[in-house]
Amino acid sequence: MSRKAAAGGGGITSKNFGLLYSSPMAIWFTIFFLAPLGIIVAYSFLKRGLYGGVESEFSLEAYHYLSDPIFLRVTLRTVLTSLAASVITLLIALPCGYFMARSKYQTTLLLLIIIPFWTNFLIRVFAWMNILGNNGFLNMILLRLGLIDDYVHFLYNQKAVILVLVYMYLPYAILPLFSTIDKFDFSLLEAARDLGATKIGSMIKVLLPNIRSGIFASVMFTFIPIFGAYAVPLLVGGMDSYMLGNIIADQLSKSRNWPRASAISIVITLVTTVGVLLMMNVQKRENLKSADTKEAETARLSGENGGRH
Repeated sequence: MSRKAAAGGGGITSKNFGLLYSSPMAIWFTIFFLAPLGIIVAYSFLKRGLYGGVESEFSLEAYHYLSDPIFLRVTLRTVLTSLAASVITLLIALPCGYFMARSKYQTTLLLLIIIPFWTNFLIRVFAWMNILGNNGFLNMILLRLGLIDDYVHFLYNQKAVILVLVYMYLPYAILPLFSTIDKFDFSLLEAARDLGATKIGSMIKVLLPNIRSGIFASVMFTFIPIFGAYAVPLLVGGMDSYMLGNIIADQLSKSRNWPRASAISIVITLVTTVGVLLMMNVQKRENLKSADTKEAETARLSGENGGRH
């Protein structure tokens, strides 16, 4: 009886300690995520104050604004820009991740990928402005080589926004791809080549299906932050390249319409949440598929051993 009581007491103590250990994270999560999100949701259903802020009066005006043609045009531009930048980033990150995984200088290459994080975000944006500006490095080189007669307006357009966004978020795409490709069994590519597949064919039919989780994570790590980007479209894109992040900033600082800003923020949050849920679903499928494959292989080996005996 004393042992059972001691075991029961130990279980209760462990449970209490578990709650104690998890309490700080739960409190942090509630204060810095759930509470602000709840405030944003509540503000989106309130009326705009005369001089900014909100009034304690229920209103759906903020959500009516979401059907405004201007807002819909900006939303479409944001989606297309995010998709284009994410696809270009992925196309660059795939060969980079593959080369890093096959290289014997992985540590050095990883360091080169991480180095840009040591520089302030805005400094990197201004560096690109100096490169692409009318008096910037690129125009000066083209003029001196005689390739152009006048300045080319590389800045303040959608292409400049996509270029800088790709540069900014390329490391976020390379790292998960490198991590996934590094775990890949490259002997499968050699087996596919032995069976008649071309080098590109073996990459498409063998490598890509086995690194789907890394590809999806790479897309999510780029698409989600790009979808809410603010500084890059503002500094290198101008008014014609405004995205949802810029609309939110204008509603807060210029129009002082907090409910509209809250409603747009909810849209971005929902898109982000859907993306994360999709990534988790893909990861879950990959884990189940891997577990089923291992189970089938174990059963096959057991059957072979049983047949021998």
